[in-house]
Amino acid sequence: MSSKGKTFRNILRQIGLQIFLLSVTALVLFPIMWILALALDPRNIDKPLTLTLIPPGASFEAFRKVLLEPFELLCRNPADPSTCMTFIDLLKNSLITALGTSLFSVAFGATAAYAFSRFRFIGRQAGMLGFIILLMLPSTGLLAPLYVLLSQIKIAGEPLRATLGGLAIAYAASALPFSVWNLKGYFDTVPKALEEAALIDGASVTGTFFRIILPLSTPAIAVTILFSFMTGWTEFILAWAFLENPERFTLAMALRAMQGQYATPWSEFAAMSVLMSLPILILFYAMQRYIVSGLTVGAVKG
Repeated sequence: MSSKGKTFRNILRQIGLQIFLLSVTALVLFPIMWILALALDPRNIDKPLTLTLIPPGASFEAFRKVLLEPFELLCRNPADPSTCMTFIDLLKNSLITALGTSLFSVAFGATAAYAFSRFRFIGRQAGMLGFIILLMLPSTGLLAPLYVLLSQIKIAGEPLRATLGGLAIAYAASALPFSVWNLKGYFDTVPKALEEAALIDGASVTGTFFRIILPLSTPAIAVTILFSFMTGWTEFILAWAFLENPERFTLAMALRAMQGQYATPWSEFAAMSVLMSLPILILFYAMQRYIVSGLTVGAVKG
């Protein structure tokens, strides 16, 4: 085959590849564009399937309502609007819960993963198998035991399950198996010679863990933080079962409360969805350079 023929085939291959990639990109972006169009639609229609991607009279009214007006469905006293939760109140509760989930997952996950990675003890293989079994369980499968356990602990006469800290612990319990497996796989890739050199220089095992292992495992820790944050940010089933005081409700609970039995304000629902996704996007881009290496290395070894 002549060089011209090969060049022509390469051009056709590149064109086909670009068309395929553009099609995949359009397929991925279409739901996002649909949600944005729904949030900008002033009609607040009952049937979002009839929505057009360019809604007539598009406005930011739905975003204004979500950000500035109180949520009438989340009030301590339904007759008093001043007792209703606002977006800022819900955002604060969600941040406390999600950050608490990330903190517990990293703290307990890193120490457990280090033990499974470096030490040999009875029940080590059974413990790792147990984490796999827990990974296969949905978060709702842990609802009953977590409810009972956290109800037994009282803080100022109030059960721990009814607090944001207790909710973060419950979320961390469901995120912990992934944290242990991901961090353990990454710790296995850190050369033991570095720890042995530090021990020879007089460092303790604890000091070696904090000064050598954790700094070298930043990518895996970043992945753990991201996934744990997403767990605490988006989950609402456990929150509805545990929390009793509307002052502690989260954004995910408010989003679920918008979905009515007979009618749903879809424009406000979509606006809330867009606003809820922003913190996760910000966290993802802030940790983007660590996430790929943390997932690939941590997933290979175990």
